[in-house]
Amino acid sequence: MEAKTLFDKIWDAHVVKKVEGGPNVLYIDRHFIHEVTSPVAFLGLKTRGLKVFRPDKTTATPDHNVPTENQHLTIMDELSRNQVEMLKKNCAEHGITYHDLQSEGHGIVHIIGPEMGLTQPGMTIVCGDSHTSTHGAFGAIAFGIGTSEVEMVLASQSIMQPKPKKMRITVNGQLKRGVTAKDIALYIISKISTSGGTGHFIEYAGSAITNLSMEGRMTLCNLSIESGARGGMIAPDETTFDYIKGREFAPKDGEWEKSVAAWRELKSDEGAVFDTEYTFEADDIEPMITYGTNPGMGMGITQNIPVTTGMEGSDKNTFLKSLQYMGYHEGEAMLGKKVDYVFIGSCTNGRIEDFRTFADFVKGRKKASDVTAWLVPGSQRVEKQIRAEGLDKILEEAGFQLRQPGCSACLAMNDDKIPEGKYAVSTSNRNFEGRQGPGARTMLASPITAAAAAITGVITDPRELL
Repeated sequence: MEAKTLFDKIWDAHVVKKVEGGPNVLYIDRHFIHEVTSPVAFLGLKTRGLKVFRPDKTTATPDHNVPTENQHLTIMDELSRNQVEMLKKNCAEHGITYHDLQSEGHGIVHIIGPEMGLTQPGMTIVCGDSHTSTHGAFGAIAFGIGTSEVEMVLASQSIMQPKPKKMRITVNGQLKRGVTAKDIALYIISKISTSGGTGHFIEYAGSAITNLSMEGRMTLCNLSIESGARGGMIAPDETTFDYIKGREFAPKDGEWEKSVAAWRELKSDEGAVFDTEYTFEADDIEPMITYGTNPGMGMGITQNIPVTTGMEGSDKNTFLKSLQYMGYHEGEAMLGKKVDYVFIGSCTNGRIEDFRTFADFVKGRKKASDVTAWLVPGSQRVEKQIRAEGLDKILEEAGFQLRQPGCSACLAMNDDKIPEGKYAVSTSNRNFEGRQGPGARTMLASPITAAAAAITGVITDPRELL
């Protein structure tokens, strides 16, 4: 038999119909929805007189627009309030499980799925959100879709999609001290660019990848979309199975052993061919920081901002425009640059491991007095665990306060906006112009690098404080 990639195995098993000269009709195992991309999709169903075909396969929660303080009060922003209320109403009307603000299951949509055990190996998973790629960490095909496609999945539990090309990115070796999954992701994007993965689905492999925790794997797959890829995935293994076991929607009793036996087969066959391959060495990766206005404009924290020598035309103009927006100059060091805000959270770095890392770093230290820090758990479960482990006390003693779950300062769709001209070290996923607020200047980094900035008030190599 022909050797197959992990991606081929899952995709081919979910093809309902192949359209001659066109896309595949792909069955979807799990559909996640939130308040931003679902209202128009539900309106489309209503206009066509349709009901949701498989409401049990859809899970909903509000996350983008929700405030991260005083969630017991009415949402003040009218648009945000209306979107959250419409999601709740639509879910009630169609029998969809809805996790409301302050309920045990509430949180960022890409964090609650894995927490509950809804995300499992071998699945196809979609959501009207580009960072659905997060779920690929479990050995699933997971990708973001548009509003019209959300309507399609609600109506039919299937979607029409062309089959992407396949890419394998191998990272060999062992990560050095102070280097995290976030740094791997930013390093890869800096090397292949924000368009390097276009048209592909990425499988991550190599010892540096298999040694990551599930939280780290989710961070890496989350950022796959920032290289232009449709998504990213990692073959499931014992780390995956240990994470899933015992969760609310995980297989139980005898079904667990059957499921694990099937999941063990979810790996690329020896000799499977990929359309594109990259190989990197973990030893070459140091803590990363972005200096520009896309995730590909990143560098090792001890390096200097690139210079325009050799750049031509639009590449040079775009580069200079980005530096002008950021208030930086070519050839400068990032170390020592002023930081005004620090944000810990988002579907990229809002899990319990991220808060453990941050709390461990700041323990016994004090937040810089001129830094505003927003620490936002990715879910109610994460917040509860932070408190159960006493991390909130460590944070408070260091001058930090915990906020309530939500997407928060990842994007400017709620109250947590970085003011114009201010610099924010963010553990989120995008540093576009205005992403965190009109005129905000964002530097993407790992939780440990963000912690170092929060303590010192400037961009700092975290390894110097470890």
